Amino acid sequence: MLTISETKKGRGGTGWSRRDFLRIGSLGAGSLSLASLLQSQAAAGERDFIRDKAVVLLFLQGGPPQIETFDPKMDAPLGIRSDTGEVATTLPGVTFGGTFGKLGAMADKLAIVRSFHSGDGSHNQSPVLTGKCPTEATMGAQYSRLAGANNPETAMPTHTVVMPEQIMPDLKLGEQTGPFTYEYIRKNYPAAGSLGAAHEGFFLTGGAGLTDSLTLSLPRGRFDDRRGLLKRLDDLRRRVDKTDALSGAIGAENQAIDVLLRGVAGAFDISKESPETIARYDTSKLFRMEDWHEGGVYYNGYRNQLRYTNLLGKQMLLARRLCEAGCGFVTVSDSCYDFHRDENSPTNRQGMMVLGNQVDHAVSAFLADVEERGLSDKILLLVTGEMGRTPKKQDNGGTDHWPQLTPLLVAGGGLRMGQVIGKTDVNGGEATTKLYGPDHLRATVMQTLFDPGETRLLTGLPKELYNSITEAEPIAELV
Repeated sequence: MLTISETKKGRGGTGWSRRDFLRIGSLGAGSLSLASLLQSQAAAGERDFIRDKAVVLLFLQGGPPQIETFDPKMDAPLGIRSDTGEVATTLPGVTFGGTFGKLGAMADKLAIVRSFHSGDGSHNQSPVLTGKCPTEATMGAQYSRLAGANNPETAMPTHTVVMPEQIMPDLKLGEQTGPFTYEYIRKNYPAAGSLGAAHEGFFLTGGAGLTDSLTLSLPRGRFDDRRGLLKRLDDLRRRVDKTDALSGAIGAENQAIDVLLRGVAGAFDISKESPETIARYDTSKLFRMEDWHEGGVYYNGYRNQLRYTNLLGKQMLLARRLCEAGCGFVTVSDSCYDFHRDENSPTNRQGMMVLGNQVDHAVSAFLADVEERGLSDKILLLVTGEMGRTPKKQDNGGTDHWPQLTPLLVAGGGLRMGQVIGKTDVNGGEATTKLYGPDHLRATVMQTLFDPGETRLLTGLPKELYNSITEAEPIAELV
């Protein structure tokens, strides 16, 4: 028995009702009864507060240095100014760190917030990923709670997390220290806090799998075994094709079946892109990740380098595909920007020459691609981390944790681009203008994804989420 059911969310996010929209008994031709998902648009007006926007959050885990990214401070003394040098940008008088030449060439399409900070000096991703929301849910989970766990037209999960392991399923990266392990990221990056497990990020990993009856519930249902889901959907598609079981379905019915059986799985398959597009994003040619792993020429016993991969470009390509397929919030994880030059990590310069160049290539390819597809105003890209790093390098070339400033790049989403927001002191360690934090970032995100005016007409929304859309202060220069 295959049962696919639609769940309908009432106005204001409350009042769930449920009905099956597809039931196929033994997959026999005469056993189909379908009230098409695609024909069920009665509740469309209830979604007027949800804008046709999506967010991709590229999270540079470990604490990317603000000076090596977008505030190089080349007039500061040696030991403070950027170890990678600087590059000119298309904005007069503005330079970026030396590994960001491609992004510098499109700076007029970016906004750099130099006066942003996480306020947390540990490897704690929560303040930035949640925007300090009292629910302790990530911003992706907050979006899922308001927009529904699955897109009502495409069945795509609205909140996903993209890891290198999803690009290369057999990838084995060894054992890093605490917050850089796969299991730590798996637990924390999709987290839904008090909003409930239904809104955790869709994460391709192992788990309990689908039930034997292959019951899929949309949009409330969550699929624990993500790889298992895709495999079973593909298996089901082949069975349906082989037996011609759905020959009685016509028109929108076939389209709805195709949305579920082909659309969800297909969105996660970047091989469907043209070879030219894949090559455009590809960052594997920038460095051999094996050189930085155990046994590699640059490893030197640095355990946290085990999470260095050259797969970020394809992660960003997957993020674009998911947005096009109806996902509203995609978190892309890249690691590890922890540059202490201790027993676990390399120097500032060593790390940035590898990871910085990769971010430059992957993000510039993503932005050029979405612009060509007419998606720049629809997709808001954020690039940040959990903190910055000390302006002054240690004698060994390393840097420590620094909560006072955190790099933040913003692009697209219909916001105001071509600017640098905020100023910092001569050493790049403190903001000398208004200091923005995670709560301002969350308000910016939520007011991009949701219409404040329409939201005020609703009742029953969680107060913390309602306030972030209707009352909270965003980063003013962006809006």
